[in-house]
Amino acid sequence: MTREERELTFYEAIGGEAAIRSIVEAFYPKVQAHPLLGPLFPEDIMPVMEKQYLFLTQFFGGPPLYSGQYGHPMMRARHLPFPITPERADAWLGCMAEALEETGMERELRLAVLERLKGPAYHFVNTHSNS
Repeated sequence: MTREERELTFYEAIGGEAAIRSIVEAFYPKVQAHPLLGPLFPEDIMPVMEKQYLFLTQFFGGPPLYSGQYGHPMMRARHLPFPITPERADAWLGCMAEALEETGMERELRLAVLERLKGPAYHFVNTHSNS
């Protein structure tokens, strides 16, 4: 079976390593500036950005970079120390939507990527207060 005969992974469809890097680089300034999200992140955002790059690469069907360095993602457990509200999940997805648009990703693909990220975003919700 040739490459053209099989379905592309999300990772391949969005443009692989370069695209994931662009998304992460467009995303985190928006997160840091967001009043609900910024306070949850450290001032030195570079390690967070690198982990996000590794995770999204794996999540979208690329090489298992995150697991190779950190083991099973266990993302809900890793986010439990932070108060994740439905409003913060919405804000996270909003920042991601802006980042995807900023990278020039085609609309249909952007919508598919956001749909794929909705599950994890809302799965991380662990509190319903705005504190």
